[in-house]
Amino acid sequence: MKLDLPRIYPITDTQISGLSHLEQVRRLVAGGAEFIQLREKHASPRDFFEQANAVINFARGRGVKILINDRVDIARALKADGVHLGQDDLSPELARQILGPEAIIGFSTHSIEQVIAAVDLPIDYVAYGPIFQTTTKENPDPVVETEAIKTIRQSIGDLPLVAIGGISGNKLRSVIQAGADSAAMIGAILSEPDNIADQYKHFAILTSRTQ
Repeated sequence: MKLDLPRIYPITDTQISGLSHLEQVRRLVAGGAEFIQLREKHASPRDFFEQANAVINFARGRGVKILINDRVDIARALKADGVHLGQDDLSPELARQILGPEAIIGFSTHSIEQVIAAVDLPIDYVAYGPIFQTTTKENPDPVVETEAIKTIRQSIGDLPLVAIGGISGNKLRSVIQAGADSAAMIGAILSEPDNIADQYKHFAILTSRTQ
């Protein structure tokens, strides 16, 4: 069954927000988020495991899906809803074997060739970017801009498409209008931690008006 992605796909970042993953998720859920990725590039595996465990315990019973970035082992141990994998992570095929048929698996791509190759993988959505300049990733791939989204949309059929990379409020509508099912957002939501819930609500309303 095709994954029904929300228009806004928030990703946690402790450095940008200055908050724990749990506190970020609390505020995102207060704003209406139901699909969240935990992304951690600096903490030790043990620390990330403990933080992710707290998040998943909070999310259970609230109808909130939690995906773990990169770490298939942590996702499996904590029975997370799924993982998001990069080009250099464990392959989607192996992740599917480990996590089973019900897990949500997302996969990052940075070129049309990678997108086309991803269509035949056991994934639930493909992420493509960076669409715009981003400061949340070390050594980011070259930006692709929104025109590429239209080409990607035509190439992947009904496979859900997440646009990622430097997407701010004034660029959000163009990304959805170009054909993305969802926009992954980090800094635009988290950079003012006291306003995380309101920012999520604002962007969700903005995209609900985008045809």
